[in-house]
Formats: sequence, C-alpha cells, structure tokens
Amino acid sequence: MENEIDPFTVALNYTQTPDFWLVVALPLVLLLCAAIIYFFLYRIKKRQEISQINGLENLKDSDVPADDEMDALEKQWEDIPEGGDEPKGSAEDKDSSLFDDAEEKWETADSESSSEGDQPGSDSEAAEIEDASEAVPEDVAEIQGLARSSWLMRLRERLGNTRQGIQKNLRTLFSGAAKIDDATLESLHETLYRADIGASTADTLVDYLKNSIKRDREDMSWEKVRTSLAEKITSILKDPLVGHEEINYPEQGPLVILIVGVNGVGKTTSIGKLASYFLAQQKSVLLCAGDTFRAAAIEQLRVWGDRLGVEVISHKQGGDPAAVAYDGVKAAMARNKDVLLIDTAGRLHNKEDLMKELGKITKVIKKDLPDAPHETWLVIDATTGQNAFQQVKAFKEVTPLSGLVVTKLDGTAKGGVVIGVCHQFKIPIRFIGIGEKAVDLQPFVPEDFSGSLFDET
Repeated sequence: MENEIDPFTVALNYTQTPDFWLVVALPLVLLLCAAIIYFFLYRIKKRQEISQINGLENLKDSDVPADDEMDALEKQWEDIPEGGDEPKGSAEDKDSSLFDDAEEKWETADSESSSEGDQPGSDSEAAEIEDASEAVPEDVAEIQGLARSSWLMRLRERLGNTRQGIQKNLRTLFSGAAKIDDATLESLHETLYRADIGASTADTLVDYLKNSIKRDREDMSWEKVRTSLAEKITSILKDPLVGHEEINYPEQGPLVILIVGVNGVGKTTSIGKLASYFLAQQKSVLLCAGDTFRAAAIEQLRVWGDRLGVEVISHKQGGDPAAVAYDGVKAAMARNKDVLLIDTAGRLHNKEDLMKELGKITKVIKKDLPDAPHETWLVIDATTGQNAFQQVKAFKEVTPLSGLVVTKLDGTAKGGVVIGVCHQFKIPIRFIGIGEKAVDLQPFVPEDFSGSLFDET
C-alpha cells in the first residue's frame, strides 16, 4: 500500500511544473485576454454606429440636406471602421451560391425584397406619380413647374463666376483692336486655359479664331470674337452627342443607370436629384445602394428615398455590391419600374479593385438584362478643376462611360472644365448641377451652356 499512487497528488504536482503553465495555463490566459479586448472594442464600435445612425434618423425628418451638408456628413462617417479591406461575401467561390440563392428567392416571391426599413408599395407609388403636382414631393413638383425661360435665367446667373472669368480679359483684349496679332492670340489662349478649359481645347479655339481672322480680318470686334467662340464651343459640346442625343431607353424592362465617381463629388446627392428629375418626367424610379463601403452612402440614399417616396434596395454595410445590384435589377423588373439608379463605391484601394468591382456588378446585372447597364454616368465636381480630367481618364480606363454629370458649377470660376473634358474624351455631358436644390440638376443643352458663358453681362 505504500507504493500506491495518489492521482490527486500527481495532478497537483503537475500544475506546479513549467510544462503546465506553458502548455495549458498560458494559452487559456491569452485567450481570455483576447476575448475581453474584443468585447470592449465591439461595444465601442457599436456605440459609434448607433450614435451616427440616430443622427441620420433625425435628419430624415427635415428637408433633403444640401450638398455642403451631405459633404460634411460623408466626412463624419469616414472615421468609422468599414469592416475590413474587402466586402463580405466578395470571394469568387461564394458568387455562384450567392446569386443562385438570390435567383431562387426572387422566382418564388417577386413581391419580396432584401431592402431594409419601411418602404412604400409599388401600387401607391405609381399612383403618387400619376397624381396632380400637389400629390408628389415638393422637389418633384418644383421640377415639373420649371419653365425653360426660368431655367435659362437660373443657369446664366449661376454661371456668373465662370462667365466673368472668361470675359473679364477678353472684352478688353478685343475691344476696338485694329489688328489681332500673335500676342493677342497668346493672351486669349492664357485666358481660356485659366478657366480650366485645358491646353488642347484652348489650342483648338485659338486656331478656330485664327481662321476666322483670315476670313474677316477687318471686322474682328469683341462682338465677332464672342459669337465665333460661342459657336465653336457649342460645336465641341454637341460632337459627342451626335447619334446619342437621347438617353438609351430599352424597348422592354427598366432603364438601368450605373452611377460612378470618387467620394466627395456629390455622387449620392446627384442620384437623389436624378430620381427627382425622372419622377417629374412621370417615370417610376427605384434606387439601389450599391456603395456598401460607406455607411453614409446607404443612409443618404434612404433619406432621398423617404423624401421622394421611392424604394431603396440596400444591404448592410460591408456587403457585396454586386449582390445588391442583382437584387436591385430583380426588384425593378418585378415592380415594372421605368428607371433603376445604382450607386457604386467611390473609394477602392487601386484601379484593379475598381475594375474588378464594376466588372462584377455589370456581370450580375446582365444575368436578367443582357443589354444593361444601359447608361454608365460619371459624376465629377467642377470645383476640382484639372483634377476632373484625371478622374475621367481613370474611370474611362476601367469602365465604358456613356455620359458625365457635372456638379457644383455655381461654385467655381473654372466651369470651362465642362468644355475641356467633353472635347478631350468625347463623352457627352448628360446633366449639370448649378445649386443645392433638386431643381438645380437639369439635362445639359450645349446651346444653353455656351450662350450663358458668352451672353453680354
């Protein structure tokens, strides 16, 4: 009995050996510490998100935020973690099952959608659009009542900074000039370049004026120069529109418009204004929150949806943008919508990421609508000047662009960027924005723009 081994004694002795602390106790202590740290970080993140979302919910009860308010909101949300470098569910091995499940869901229940929050039914929405102006949202009613003469006055007023920047020196330069020499033409080139028209476009305009001088050297007054430049600029702006004057509406199904652009240019706000415009044209509209990288983009689109009575298809932040676009197309088809506007991420890590993401979105859209997206519009900010050229170049390399939406023309003296990007990249300008209200985003008419730049002040 003296040699009998006590198991309790053996276990107690083992706990006092270095092997026990190294193999058993230390990993347990580290795991416990990691769990505690994760718990506190998770609580902090959730409190931040709840605080921000509560602020946005309060915003929904007010009017649609202006552009500067939206920009501030975007910056506020930039500090919130985005949940990793890649969106959840974006791996290629998940794509097949993801979209097969979604397709089965839509086939069995067309009336259901993956959108979050309360959304109006399609029947009531269609009825609202067809009712009289007092039955539609205020923004839509204002666009419906906007006369062409009123828009021209508004356009001329808001382009005042650009017009003065171009005409300030030109009027003096050509006023009463007996002879237009090389020095005068060099000054003309400099004035046009400073308006962010671009060197290549400025060369084209100067060469055109040279030919005009050769034809009629004795009468090159300011009036003659002004008329010649306006005619040539109109020709430049109309060139990309030849054969594409109208938006590419499909014969059947919804018009799918993919909206792209970098953060800060007013992309999400422009989508809301475009929705207002199409509603005013008696079109039924559906919005798709495909920018899942920024929570602010999803919430901003919901604010516009609530304001306009338009349904917004959305997933959670960090979800797969292609899956959201897929659900958006399914919903638009099931509800017989006329227009589907799809928002996209404005900030990805590099050009390859951007190309891959837009390629996935286009691929899943074509599953049900082979010709979609029917339009891909890039939103650019006129106040960024020459940087707008770089944005157009970068996006043109990763996706076919069928149009440009130029915002904030009222806040710059360098609105000549509209002429420059149109001339250099041969992409038509579809809409221009000249203010904060929805009515301030309207279809682009070359004659109206060039006429407003060279009207007498």
